[in-house]
Amino acid sequence: MVSNQNIVVTGASSGIGKSIMEELLKQEGNRILAACRHAEKIGDYGDRVIPFSCDLSTKAGVDALFAKAEEVFDKVDLYFCNAGAPYYERFDYEDWDRIQKIFDLNTVAHIYTYSKYLHHLNGREGRLVYTISAMGEMALPGYALYAATKFAMKGFQQAIRDETPKNLQISCVYPVSTRTNFFHVGSGGRKMEPPFPIQTPEKVGKAVVKGVEKLKEHIYPCSVYLPSRLLMNIVPPVKTLYVKAQKDKLRRFVKRLEAEKEVLVEEIRHRHHT
Repeated sequence: MVSNQNIVVTGASSGIGKSIMEELLKQEGNRILAACRHAEKIGDYGDRVIPFSCDLSTKAGVDALFAKAEEVFDKVDLYFCNAGAPYYERFDYEDWDRIQKIFDLNTVAHIYTYSKYLHHLNGREGRLVYTISAMGEMALPGYALYAATKFAMKGFQQAIRDETPKNLQISCVYPVSTRTNFFHVGSGGRKMEPPFPIQTPEKVGKAVVKGVEKLKEHIYPCSVYLPSRLLMNIVPPVKTLYVKAQKDKLRRFVKRLEAEKEVLVEEIRHRHHT
């Protein structure tokens, strides 16, 4: 059981982070520092949850979260590094700042958090849980930058395990598509078709907490993911067909975007002439 623990959960206002937090609250004695950009979105869970606003895509934001954690807890027993954001797009543009933005939140902040947490523990026992994503093992069309950030985290955790002292344990979570605002935000609020299969955040939250209870190093919340990945490796045409389906979804999405732009241009032209 994960009980009587001091816990940090990032990205706690919605989706997987919120589900993890609610699952942890079902067990006795857990106290949670719940972090996100806008703490008022977390809601009221009583005195066991401490909402905290910070921008975790910045060094100042991560530093502020650790300062708050050390203010309210003697020690952080569990740290869920869950905050992240996607893009769904055709990557055909030149925008250094946009690329930097997603890497800062999804990768740089998580790597920096490892060092901060290691020093916070100072030899005491703790567990760091990274939400990586199945996209960190299999990239798909439309998610080039997002997948790149997750592949980077996959590589980091793989290498760092051989350096990590015994007092710090690392668990990594690989959710498939999840019914959250993830795809709405990632597509700029436009309708898009998420990859198959898709699961609920509640299912992910339960799987994550159960995996942490069992001290698993790698947690796969979707029961069909690993068999599907194995099948694609054994029978490559299956993967070819799956990726083709994702290409078709991206093609339809881009086509809708282009149609929207044409309508907007026409409306502007009409206003100008009238």
